[in-house]
Amino acid sequence: MWFLAVFWASCLLMGTHAQSSTSFRRANTGSGRCQYTFTVDSPTEASCPSAGSSPEMEALKSRLGLLEALVARLVGGEAVPELSQGSRPQSGLQDAYNQMMGENTQLQREKQKLDRQVQDLQQRMEELRQEAERLRSRPCMQQPPPRVPQNDNSFRPGSGPALSHLVSRPGNTQGDKGSLRDPSWHYENPGYQELTAVVTEVSAPSPEGPADISGCGDLVWVQEPEVHRKADNIAGKYGVWMQDPEAKEPYGTEMVWRIDAVGSEVRQLFGYENMDQLSRGFPTKVLLLPEFMESTGATMYRGSLYYQRRLSRTLVRYDLLSENIAARRDLPHAGFHGQFPYSWGGYTDIDLAIDENGLWAIYSTNKAKGAIVISQLDPHNLEVKGTWETKIRKTSVANSFMICGKLYTVASYTSPNTTINYMYDTATSQGKTIAVPFKNRYRYNSMVDYNPAQRKLYAWDNFYMVSYNVRLGKQE
Repeated sequence: MWFLAVFWASCLLMGTHAQSSTSFRRANTGSGRCQYTFTVDSPTEASCPSAGSSPEMEALKSRLGLLEALVARLVGGEAVPELSQGSRPQSGLQDAYNQMMGENTQLQREKQKLDRQVQDLQQRMEELRQEAERLRSRPCMQQPPPRVPQNDNSFRPGSGPALSHLVSRPGNTQGDKGSLRDPSWHYENPGYQELTAVVTEVSAPSPEGPADISGCGDLVWVQEPEVHRKADNIAGKYGVWMQDPEAKEPYGTEMVWRIDAVGSEVRQLFGYENMDQLSRGFPTKVLLLPEFMESTGATMYRGSLYYQRRLSRTLVRYDLLSENIAARRDLPHAGFHGQFPYSWGGYTDIDLAIDENGLWAIYSTNKAKGAIVISQLDPHNLEVKGTWETKIRKTSVANSFMICGKLYTVASYTSPNTTINYMYDTATSQGKTIAVPFKNRYRYNSMVDYNPAQRKLYAWDNFYMVSYNVRLGKQE
């Protein structure tokens, strides 16, 4: 390398003194090496190189030394100091190096960020795995959907301050703090409940028999549903709506009542003057129940609302005239809060129903091993007057209702074309399989009740309040 440098420097000198005579001589030193001699004439004595080295050669050596040191440091990964103003030939290398080091620092930061994200993902995966294990260890009935907060006037358009004068607050809000609890059943989460059921859809022709218009008979036909109203928000996905077949003052038989049942603090009872006002969404009365309600099993009869108190097997009669609780009683041994619900869930363990014969409770017990139990109740004090046990499991059907002392069950709550698949006659204590076509137009039917005065079924199908005309006759 030094030879090339010297040779290059000599050439420079030769070019500088191109007008002078120059000579080049090569000789053998006798030791196996070649000696090269350059002779350059100089116009002045001062320009003649000394015996040591010329300034040009020293500068060249200095630059070459600096270049070698810089290359060595770059190869070794060391930091390179800033170059002086006189070292401009190396400024490009310095800039390239600085850029490379900046990119390396940025890559290191990105790597650290990715490492943190990987750690977070691993931690989240572990949390999800633990949550899945926890959920697998719990019964499916205890998987509530997100709780929807409920305020006193949050369900109707314009039902805020504008309807505050309609709200009647009960005088008695204490209630009975105690309730009987089955020692074999323990509830945990008070939120709402949904279950998933697989029910085989049954197709059958419409068995229309001779109609019995004036009296009672078997259910032989159910009309297509008629829509009366759609709920405004998620609180109305499930609910119960009804008309009192034997209404008392100050309300008439045209009065329509409605309760949105989503949430753990269900207590608002909305009243509408008639079906038209229900369709328009203008309530004329809003009552606050003294005790929270559970499930969609409430019913209206003889001027009172009958419902199941939340988290208990206690039945409550709420008098509409006095706006107070008129009676309460525990339904003996009845399952509650998700022990024996219908197939769709909703904590529908106790379903209250009205027909031509009066007030009924549809439920199950541990003794019945989940089979449907029917009890006729005294509408005044809720005392049990008679009890029948069927052979169909309550969790295998979507809903049920009473007509003329007969229990009818609906096979599916989601199939658009399902059937009323079972009938039990309390007069004969006999049950049988039937196949009366039934429509779930909106594919999530959470409530079916019969009104003997209107001779209609009232249902709540996935936000929609619908009704069905029915025909009673003779089952073939």
